Amino acid sequence: MNEQNLEASFSTLALSIGSSAMMSLGLAPDPNTNKSEKDLKMARFNIDLLVLLQDKTQNNLSDEEDQFLKSIISDLQMRFVEVNKS
Repeated sequence: MNEQNLEASFSTLALSIGSSAMMSLGLAPDPNTNKSEKDLKMARFNIDLLVLLQDKTQNNLSDEEDQFLKSIISDLQMRFVEVNKS
């Protein structure tokens, strides 16, 4: 994605934090090193940030934004449990 296509939005913020969580779970490579590494404490922190964001923005999001955030959180929580088991 080039800089001209970047748009600051709630969805972009949530996706950015979610991507950081995916990298910390070892499920996506770090774009700087192209290596996947697990850091479960950082993954938990990023998931907790999304939950905090959800709590603080309650009743202030569009239906689409709310559903998008819930979906990201749910997916990451399930993946966290799976990665933590292994």
